[in-house]
Amino acid sequence: MTEQFDKLGEECGVFGMYDFDGGNVAHSIYYGLLALQHRGQESCGIAVSETMGPKGKVSSYKDMGLVNEAFTPETLDTLKGDIGVGHVRYSTAGSSTRENAQPLVLNYVKGTLALAHNGNLINAPELRHELEYTGAIFQTTIDSEVIAYHIARERLNTKNVEDAVARAMAKIKGAYSLVLMSPRKLIGARDPYGFKPLVIGRRDNCYVLASETCALDTIGATFIRDVEPGEVVTISPDKGIESNKSMCIDKNKHGHCIFEYIYFARPDSFIDDVSVYDARLKAGKFLAMDSPVDADLVVGVPESGNLAALGYSIESGIPYGQAFMKNQYIGRTFIKPKQANRESSVQVKLNAMKHAVEGKRVIMIDDSIVRGTTSDRIVRMLREAGAKEVHMRVSSPPFLWPCYFGIDVPAREQLIAYNRNVEEICKIIGADSLAYLNIERLEEMVDYKFKICKGCFTGKYPQDPPSSDIRGEYDK
Repeated sequence: MTEQFDKLGEECGVFGMYDFDGGNVAHSIYYGLLALQHRGQESCGIAVSETMGPKGKVSSYKDMGLVNEAFTPETLDTLKGDIGVGHVRYSTAGSSTRENAQPLVLNYVKGTLALAHNGNLINAPELRHELEYTGAIFQTTIDSEVIAYHIARERLNTKNVEDAVARAMAKIKGAYSLVLMSPRKLIGARDPYGFKPLVIGRRDNCYVLASETCALDTIGATFIRDVEPGEVVTISPDKGIESNKSMCIDKNKHGHCIFEYIYFARPDSFIDDVSVYDARLKAGKFLAMDSPVDADLVVGVPESGNLAALGYSIESGIPYGQAFMKNQYIGRTFIKPKQANRESSVQVKLNAMKHAVEGKRVIMIDDSIVRGTTSDRIVRMLREAGAKEVHMRVSSPPFLWPCYFGIDVPAREQLIAYNRNVEEICKIIGADSLAYLNIERLEEMVDYKFKICKGCFTGKYPQDPPSSDIRGEYDK
């Protein structure tokens, strides 16, 4: 969570590719990661291997920063291989260092593993201590390394790596989508609750695993299907796509993260057969139905508030417009203005357009309010630009509980909605009125197609949370 822009932190993005014809995959993985850049801007990496080359030889490169900053054409040209995995990272807390960048490459007695992971384990400390007391030496502070070690250990007692993944899944608890590269196989796995998304695609004789379908579109791959919650898929030239569903659980116990649809995923993605675009449009329509207000203009806070604002406009008949100019050259993190400087870190990213809002009653739609430290500044920005009234609508319910499954919703005491009602929050942010999405609408957003996790709104999680909050110590 960056102080200057009070938004939820993105999850990580994973991508894997296997070219059965033996072509190099590094450049395609690079473009796949670019498409997933919204899921993490702290670090990125690619690991590749030649399946017909020396067994166990992996070429990899990872660094801090954005994908197009970390990789040069020369760097990509050194990554020779027909199978590979890639990763973009956002950490919920803890160290943002090159050592914690992924993919992780593990050399062990059975060969090599390269792993990219999106999610958070809730039993990482216990598993880590168990490994440490049996001689494991950790190189990172991320729970992805715990997963990699457990897969490597299980591999010593199984006939193949995919069985080792399934056996490791029986031990790890929490939210995860995994993409692994072994010397001859590309493997994908999704946690039994379906918290994190993972899709399968194909381009000619290449198979792809990715966090979102938008990454498939970017490289010209065709969507095949979603990896099911609890499923392990193994991709190889001999057998194509194999499936192991030994870890699958009853669908009524699933808990797909609703924030994929509200905020995290790109609007051009489909996740579990639901359009992110349609879900956000519906959220805005529901807000207009349930919390109408007389106004002259509906605007969204870029970018994730825009579609909900359009939905509100369509349903209400109030014109949709743009009130903010966003600096497209600034990422989600940047050098913050010092305390002594007059520059507002919010206004470095956003600026209200006076000619669009002056003298108007404005409905402003945002995807969430976490601490509330920027909502008041954005409301003030509209007023200073001449807006006569500012009515805020939020396309999610109020945050009342932390998340332990990969979203950096902070401790309850830091949430603006904790121990406050809507009227009190409205007064703090300085809006003329405030309304949130009704919690009953969340299932409607995804057409009742699956069970969703609403833990950060209700305190009831699909899986029991840890007894203590360890998120700052063990992160993605």
